[in-house]
Amino acid sequence: MTKKKTTPPESTEKPRVHKDLDGFDIKINSFGEITSTIDIDKINQFLNKHVDDKKLRSRDDLNENPEE
Repeated sequence: MTKKKTTPPESTEKPRVHKDLDGFDIKINSFGEITSTIDIDKINQFLNKHVDDKKLRSRDDLNENPEE
């Protein structure tokens, strides 16, 4: 006899997110395209500000606050 796998019920509760990313939702459509509710440039700025990239720690050519 094989056991049937049960799938857990989907929760309607939204996950906790950082206040800067409030309202962020990301989905993949039927064509495999990623769609999100926040512009990718804003997401990248958030990640640059809040996430430490260990591969870039020892680089001297990168500034903490690049002037654009």
